[in-house]
Amino acid sequence: MNILPPVRPEQSIERLTAILEPIAEKVKLVPRKRITWKHKGHQQMYLFQEGELSLLRASDGLLLVTVFEPHLFGIAEMIQPTQGHILRAERESIILRADADEAAALFREQGVWEDVAALLSYHTAYLIYRDAQVVQQRTYSVIRSYLQEMILLPEEARMRTSILEYIQDRTLLSRSSILNVLSALKQGQYIAFKRGGYLMEVGNLPESF
Repeated sequence: MNILPPVRPEQSIERLTAILEPIAEKVKLVPRKRITWKHKGHQQMYLFQEGELSLLRASDGLLLVTVFEPHLFGIAEMIQPTQGHILRAERESIILRADADEAAALFREQGVWEDVAALLSYHTAYLIYRDAQVVQQRTYSVIRSYLQEMILLPEEARMRTSILEYIQDRTLLSRSSILNVLSALKQGQYIAFKRGGYLMEVGNLPESF
């Protein structure tokens, strides 16, 4: 059974962002800049505004998700600061940085913990969705999922990242196993990519291959 991706809680994100904007500091990020959860010794929350931002597992750099739309990061770290993940700008980006203690005080004051819970639940559901795509799945099934995900990206983003790089960043699959599947799919005219391995088209991919 296929698990559908969770629905973003847009209204909760907008309400929480509006509350935090007055206390947040604007930060411009250069491509590949990494951001941790502390600034000057204080726990932070980050409001992503524009650009392209990825969440990576701190232990091995495995890429968990990349966002292009405004989003709020740091809810889980505010409550349980495990330092298990880091953020990375994929291209020039703008974020707002807010002190997590001040943020928590504002959330209590304005009674928006239901919105906090909605966003935290979304993040948890996304991780479950991602695990369903990659954990104990056959190599082809994993690659198929990421090809379907990748073709939905803005064209500018697809033309900056090769298929191989995109899948390797997000999985533990070997280079050879990925390339073997891609070659077979291209030969079967299920996908099309330009020189350098940049994805152009994805057809109706078979369930198994």
